[in-house]
Amino acid sequence: MSENVNNATRPPKHPVPLWAQILVWVGLLGLLAVLALALKRSQQGIVRVGDTVKDFTLTAFGDDQHPDGQQIRLSDLHGKVVVINFWASWCKPCEQEAPDLEAAWRSYQSGGEVVFLGVDYVDTEPEARSYIAKFDITYPNGPDLGTRISQAFNRQMGVPETYIVDRQGKLRYIQIGPFQSAAEIQAIINPLLVEK
Repeated sequence: MSENVNNATRPPKHPVPLWAQILVWVGLLGLLAVLALALKRSQQGIVRVGDTVKDFTLTAFGDDQHPDGQQIRLSDLHGKVVVINFWASWCKPCEQEAPDLEAAWRSYQSGGEVVFLGVDYVDTEPEARSYIAKFDITYPNGPDLGTRISQAFNRQMGVPETYIVDRQGKLRYIQIGPFQSAAEIQAIINPLLVEK
């Protein structure tokens, strides 16, 4: 008899509507899909030596010749060795290597076989232009608009980072942190120039 009394005092159970169950499962599956994509992207890591570098366009800061900024596509540089340096005006190690990058660039500039590109990462244009002027940088530099270029390299370590691409568009060298001298940079580029 006590069982009947306990059952009588319990409120009746209401089943969860089918539409609510479906909604919960769809939401759960969507969340799992997002997590799987994030995990896959994180496992890809930084682009590896030997990989073909994805094409990108750098819009250089405007100057007298190109007031709106020159559009530089990596694919248009096929046949040349390309040095891609990620930097920022607020980065102290970037300041350390800036004179060496410029010296190395000037040593190759007249030959036309090597191109240096500076990619200004998460910065403001006035500070970036001041940095370029301070170190008398003459190779093309431009902002990483929407961080699209850094995402193509899946950068994860911070600036400075430098990627050296061979004449066929393959990544041949990654430098995490600053170079120590122009000679160090040249020692990486020179062997790539003799390859055809």
